[in-house]
This record gives sequence, structure tokens and C-alpha cells, in this order.
Amino acid sequence: MKSITIKDEYIKLGQAMKLAGLVDSGIDAKFAINDGLVFVNEEICTQRGKKLYAGDTFRYEDVTCIIKN
Repeated sequence: MKSITIKDEYIKLGQAMKLAGLVDSGIDAKFAINDGLVFVNEEICTQRGKKLYAGDTFRYEDVTCIIKN
């Protein structure tokens, strides 16, 4: 499991995917999210702008990341 450390209260899902190195660009994140390939807290998420807070997890292509502050 990868850890993503944030400085603010939250990070948006697309940004977190880029920060984790799971996608190369925001458009790649958009397509993956719109296609239902991304899970947030073990549920499919289709909101690119979904806010993730400390303790939230997201998964894409068998890589799980947890948000920490």
C-alpha cells in the first residue's frame, strides 16, 4: 500500500492519482475514473473531483493508496 501525504485538508481524486504516479496526466485519470476503474474506500467512484481526506483509500490497477496528513 502506498501512502500519499497531503498538506491541505483534502486532495481531489484525479490529483491524488497523479501524485501517486498511477497516471501520467489528468486526462488519463479522467478516463480511468469515468470508466469505473477506480475505487474509493472499496466502492467504485466516478467523480474525478471526489475529495479525499486523511484515512481515505483509493485503488487503481491493483495498487492501493492511503491518504495521510
